[in-house]
Amino acid sequence: MVRNFKMVVSYDGTRYFGWEHQQETDLTIQGRLEAVLTRLAGRDPADPVTVIGAGRTDAGVHARAMTCNVLLDTPMNEEEIQAYMNRYLPEDISVNDVKVCADRFHSRFKAKGKTYRYTCWYGKARPVFDRRYVYVLDRAPDTARMRDAAEYMTGMHDYTSFCGNPRMKKSAIRVVDVIRIEESGSYIRFYFHGNGFLQHMVRIMVGTLLQVGYGEIEPEQVGVIIEGKDRRLAGPAAPAKGLCLMKVDY
Repeated sequence: MVRNFKMVVSYDGTRYFGWEHQQETDLTIQGRLEAVLTRLAGRDPADPVTVIGAGRTDAGVHARAMTCNVLLDTPMNEEEIQAYMNRYLPEDISVNDVKVCADRFHSRFKAKGKTYRYTCWYGKARPVFDRRYVYVLDRAPDTARMRDAAEYMTGMHDYTSFCGNPRMKKSAIRVVDVIRIEESGSYIRFYFHGNGFLQHMVRIMVGTLLQVGYGEIEPEQVGVIIEGKDRRLAGPAAPAKGLCLMKVDY
């Protein structure tokens, strides 16, 4: 009997070309999951299982809790599926939870919101053990200025200026209801929660906020950048390695 399984997956995206399956390489998160599940289901590799993700993280981006779902015809129960996957997946991907869900559940279409975290680090030493997961800054930015600028980014806006895909034809209107900036020792962590994010959007927002923090642009200029609806007005995209998908809301 075919059942719909909801899974929560963590991964270190350092060596992968993003979430989405690609024909040119098998080094994608979706590709690795599908390969293991295809074998679990006894399917021909030419007719693989399809895993549906809640989003499409870019190359080098990490996730603590990516939600996905898959239709499987297997006698295995949830615990057996989880154990099988974690036995055969590479060590930088973990299936943290498997549950049978409603047939109509779709991890992307049913998602109501996502939380992303972006981590920066600055200091005299180097973060040797976190080097794959943080953006190392050469000096400390002014977080008060960045918090002021984040107020302009929050709300319902057309975020075209923060979209890395110049050919996107769909609406760029999104709701970002939380932008929180926290300091802890040498770490600066940016938290973003919204109903959806455009390609590279969080990284471009971080890059722009850092420009504000370094005094290169004024906080109120962020409002002008948003109104301009022009990618060239915003700052550079911060490196992928500092970004992590923390949670998907349903």
